[in-house]
Amino acid sequence: MQSGTALAGGYGSSLRLWAALCCLLLLGACAPQRAYDAVLVLEDIAAAGQPSRLKASTPPPRRVAVAYAVAGRSHRADLYLPADGPPRAGIVLVPGIVPLGNEDPRLVALATTLARARFAVLTPSMPSFRDLHVQPGNVREVADAFAYLASRPELAPDGRAGMGAMSYAVGLAVLGALEPDIRDRVRFILGIGGYYDLHSAITYFTTGYQSVGGRWTYLKPDEYGTLVFAMSSIPHLHSTQDRAVLDRMVQLRLKNPQADIAALAPRLGPEGRAVYDLLTNRDPRRTPALIARLPPKFLAVIDALSLHNKDLGRLRARLLLVHGMDDNLIPYTESIRLAQAVPRGQARLYLIHHILVHVEFKEQPLLSWRFWTEDLPDFWRMYQAVHALLGEREQGERVLLGEN
Repeated sequence: MQSGTALAGGYGSSLRLWAALCCLLLLGACAPQRAYDAVLVLEDIAAAGQPSRLKASTPPPRRVAVAYAVAGRSHRADLYLPADGPPRAGIVLVPGIVPLGNEDPRLVALATTLARARFAVLTPSMPSFRDLHVQPGNVREVADAFAYLASRPELAPDGRAGMGAMSYAVGLAVLGALEPDIRDRVRFILGIGGYYDLHSAITYFTTGYQSVGGRWTYLKPDEYGTLVFAMSSIPHLHSTQDRAVLDRMVQLRLKNPQADIAALAPRLGPEGRAVYDLLTNRDPRRTPALIARLPPKFLAVIDALSLHNKDLGRLRARLLLVHGMDDNLIPYTESIRLAQAVPRGQARLYLIHHILVHVEFKEQPLLSWRFWTEDLPDFWRMYQAVHALLGEREQGERVLLGEN
């Protein structure tokens, strides 16, 4: 079970054919170099560790460990730099909430791809993420990483810098971009599979139900969301025994998704039991009342990290939002609501119908009817998102975005 730190490959030969078609179709359009670069980048993402034309045409980026301080707060990160010339823009790539943090191979692969595309990529170390803990202090860690990157002209030429995040880290990136000291400097945020309202996200990953057009629809959820939620609750419980029992439950499920943890539930006190009852509930109509029973300190964390109760009109960054409609960790409706919450023209939304599950590609046989009728349009949408991201490398470009 993984929250997915970066887009994983699996579409090698299919995507290479698609890339060739796109080259023929797009090289005559405006910004032909960016169009070609976008094809190479998307192909490389899908190829993962396999050969690609981008790998063949660019030297391996340099990866260096850096230490930095912002307002007396010390941090560490990995910095990826193109080996064939100076960066054209900078991006803070926020790790996913996984035990390996910024060492996760999928994050490393995506950072490497973006560095080959002439981004300076900073992947901050987020120690609490390695323990599957999400906390309000993470927002400042993200903001500090951006402040460091944007302060270095050799990494963010002419101020061209933004953020990229996947899954639950998307919310942290948006909240970080609202911090007053960096708000006017964050040009863009690339968000893949992110959330808007943590209450509705909790409803989905505990029950499998999401509200679409006023109707409940069901898609079996990935249990990883409940595990991260349980681990994030632990520091906010008063009882040492509650903390130990919930940690034991999570560790059992991480080792075996089918492990029976119900036998441990009688050992929980009132606060631990409130968390357990929410995570084992399967009726979406009961979720609001169960959330309200959570320990007050943990409720405050949920409110602090949600976006639905923030004034996103203060956000200056352009949003490039990608979300798979088959996402079984955070429902795609969250990205729709996030796009609608910012001023018109500030967000572009790319809904991927079939080929993306949370942050990983699904493979379809090249000669299948579905590939040509459904997957190929999805790749076109993915291409458009990459094309827009690469536009952020260009001097003085201020693209008016609209929902897509």
